[in-house]
Amino acid sequence: MMTGVGWGMGLVGWIWMLGGLFLVVALLVLAVRGFSPARSGGDPAPRTSALDALRERYARGEISEVEFEQARRALGYA
Repeated sequence: MMTGVGWGMGLVGWIWMLGGLFLVVALLVLAVRGFSPARSGGDPAPRTSALDALRERYARGEISEVEFEQARRALGYA
């Protein structure tokens, strides 16, 4: 006669299943964070200041000296 014992997962089975799922998700999160550019020692994207961008435009001849000085003052670089 079957009473249903052994046919269900029971509380312990659910705990093991959820614990295993949590472990897999945690390992995936750690793997993604561990291999991100910021963690691997590389700089993801060097940031340039507004003044650096302005200097580059002036060096390429995109703006004149007068425009450079006006923009520099407008940015707060006296």
